Amino acid sequence: MDRGILEREPELAQLATAAREAADGAGSVVLVFGEAGIGKSSLVRAMPEHLPGQARVLVGQCDDLATRRPLGPFRDLVGSVGAALARAVTEGGDRHRVYEALHGELAVTPHPAVLVVEDVHWADEASLDALRFLVRRMERLPALLVLTYRDDELSRGHPLRHLLGQVSRAPRVHRLPLARLSLDAVRTLSAAGRLDPAQVYEVTSGNPFFVAEVLAAGGTGGVPPTVVDAVLARLRGLEPATVDALEQLAVVPSAVERPLVDALLGGGVAVLAAAEQRGLLAVAPERVSFRHELIRRAVADSVPTARRIDLNRNVLVALVARPGSDAARIVHHAAQAGDQDAIARYGPDAAGDAASAGAHREAAAQLRLVLRQRHRYPRPDLADLLERYAVESYTIADSAAAVTAQREAVALRRSLGDTLALGADLRWLSRIHWWAGDADEAQDAAREAVSVLEHAGDDRLLALAVSNIAQLRMLSDRYPEAVEHAERAIVLAQKTQDAAILSHALNNMGTARWRGGDPGGRHQLEESLEVALDAGEVEHACRAYANLIWTLLDHLQYAEADRFLLPAMDLADRAEHLGFLTYLHVEQAIRRFAAADWVEAERHAEFGIHDFLPARCPALTVLARIRTRCGRPGADALLAEAREIAVRTRELQRTGPVAAALAEAAWLRGDHAAVVEAVAPVHAQARHLAGVPYRAELGYWLTKAGHPIPADDSGHPYALQARGQWRRAAALWHTAGCPYEHAAALAESPEPADKLTALARLDALGAEPLARLVRAELRGLGVRRIPRGPLAATRGNPAGLTERQLQVIRLLAEGLTNSEIAARLVVSVRTVDNHVRAVLDKLDAPTRRHAAVRAAELGLLADRET
Repeated sequence: MDRGILEREPELAQLATAAREAADGAGSVVLVFGEAGIGKSSLVRAMPEHLPGQARVLVGQCDDLATRRPLGPFRDLVGSVGAALARAVTEGGDRHRVYEALHGELAVTPHPAVLVVEDVHWADEASLDALRFLVRRMERLPALLVLTYRDDELSRGHPLRHLLGQVSRAPRVHRLPLARLSLDAVRTLSAAGRLDPAQVYEVTSGNPFFVAEVLAAGGTGGVPPTVVDAVLARLRGLEPATVDALEQLAVVPSAVERPLVDALLGGGVAVLAAAEQRGLLAVAPERVSFRHELIRRAVADSVPTARRIDLNRNVLVALVARPGSDAARIVHHAAQAGDQDAIARYGPDAAGDAASAGAHREAAAQLRLVLRQRHRYPRPDLADLLERYAVESYTIADSAAAVTAQREAVALRRSLGDTLALGADLRWLSRIHWWAGDADEAQDAAREAVSVLEHAGDDRLLALAVSNIAQLRMLSDRYPEAVEHAERAIVLAQKTQDAAILSHALNNMGTARWRGGDPGGRHQLEESLEVALDAGEVEHACRAYANLIWTLLDHLQYAEADRFLLPAMDLADRAEHLGFLTYLHVEQAIRRFAAADWVEAERHAEFGIHDFLPARCPALTVLARIRTRCGRPGADALLAEAREIAVRTRELQRTGPVAAALAEAAWLRGDHAAVVEAVAPVHAQARHLAGVPYRAELGYWLTKAGHPIPADDSGHPYALQARGQWRRAAALWHTAGCPYEHAAALAESPEPADKLTALARLDALGAEPLARLVRAELRGLGVRRIPRGPLAATRGNPAGLTERQLQVIRLLAEGLTNSEIAARLVVSVRTVDNHVRAVLDKLDAPTRRHAAVRAAELGLLADRET
């Protein structure tokens, strides 16, 4: 066995087993992770010898480019895969074609395919989307998907986290965290040299790459103080031409294909022989690559800046001279060489390639580079580029950049006198402002868009602008105006036979009517969904689903909402509409919160904690209410941000839930004045509307705080409680499936027996704050035998972990994987996944290692009596 693959026998055995299971039709996903230099690539290289004899191994690499190559790791497969996949990834433009080709490639029988994607922490957005597609289907494929990544480089907002969250819910997942080498392994590796194994171990901490580099450089100067020194020591004694060649290749952050090698190295690959013998490079007929990314970086970083610029220019010239070169690579080296002309020339194409592949983060990054050279473009072209940048920024939820770019595009269109383009841009500006949470700016741009397009002669653009007004009126609870504009948009959409706009307008009308108290609006909203599904308009179908579900949740029709939630999420997931998928996760969080399934509610709400404000506000609200009801810290900060977002939107669907959450938190701590302060202004707005939900709940909290309100004679359970009809309200909450609200209503009974029943249910839910108040009321009624309730598992631990979460963090700190923790606790792996996510959140830790360190700092790892 290669000496660099010591102590990896268990991982290789698991990979072999997974490949055999895949050959039998039970595919799976394997996560191989650890710090830089831990041996992920070495494991991948050793893997083929341990797989079934006929297994096909396909390896793609994600590169550390300043702006990633769209579908980069799948482009690496060209030459090793069938023509369908090769054409799909090289031609780009149709991501679903790429997905189907990938699926077809992995579905080939009888031999299992093992698809390895290395360094997924550097993956572009389009590649992550393709991997999400595969992850959902791996269990039904005769194939293995192996993903390697550095887990210590994943911040909480890292793009890879969403994929890993999806992987954690897949039925068949193997996690292979790679540990550092033991002192015994370092002794084995050091046996042939003269260095002290203990000293090597101390310097390297057992990191395999560091060990190898230190040993390779040893024997004359002792142990180098840094690994960079160790890498550079291996260059000593090489011919200047070989060093020059290494430095030239080192500025290319990927494997260098043979034609590019030949173009860059006049004498061909022969000059690399000595470097290959020293283990710096892997040379193959098709390509040349450094043995490890850290070697490449060490060599590249050692080159003076002036020479590095010149080396990048050499690569740029070679790429431009080759037909079909990847525009993203050209722009990368143009930026490194400081060639602004090349950025301006090739940047728009690179952005277009990325956008067509669904790599919107990469598209936005390319356009950001391009727009630094805006003076190089004619004004119409610049307006187009600004529009593209605004849309890409909007797509990736960079609202500030989107607003700035779209405003500049609008200003250019005004100066150019292009009426249709100005109207279309104003409509987009309205949408972007709404996305950013600026209600007034959105309304102003929407009105001007209609004014500009009113007599411009394009019914389709006018229909969309009018429907946009209807949407904004509906969202701001101006329901009659919303219906009026929607009716006009429907006529225009039917005239132009545009199914997308027809669905959009029907959605606005149906939602406005239904939320305004007319149950008939539901029929139009469902018609909007049918029109969109029939026309294949997935985005509009997702929006119809979202509004249907939200309104059903507001009306406590949870069983009805359940009918739509799963198909909606499946559609958004399959179509990779991540914005709507995020929003639907938040709706699922609201649903699970109502059912007092707080672990699942938190899990779904966490999907919304991103920069998409329409989802972030309700996600923060759900998370805060869970913390409030469980007596966990942190609710105030979450609600403060949610309130700030809600106030800017001026939408009751945002301000209402936030006000109710603030009121509940204030009432539980006995601050009635704060209840009135949070609720009274919002209730004043809600009580003039025909819709009931927010008016009833806000009115209830004002009543609880002793603040007089106009009578609410509706049959909503909160309105019943406000009128003192707690028993009827409790029955309705029970029927709706809301155990916390049911217990809270029972607790309002003057009878000790009802309060005791409520107390038992609150204790079972872990709702300690309200349970504490009920206990105080029972004592005030003279009840002597009041159950103590369960000892609060979170009491006395500063992170607010439950007892089960304390068990999980202690096992995690021992180095156990999620499957091993599940076996130890006799629970499912999925349950452990949920607990681990919750622990990372509560400890504010980006990785498992950080969580263990944080837990140790807080004194949570010592056993406690409970």
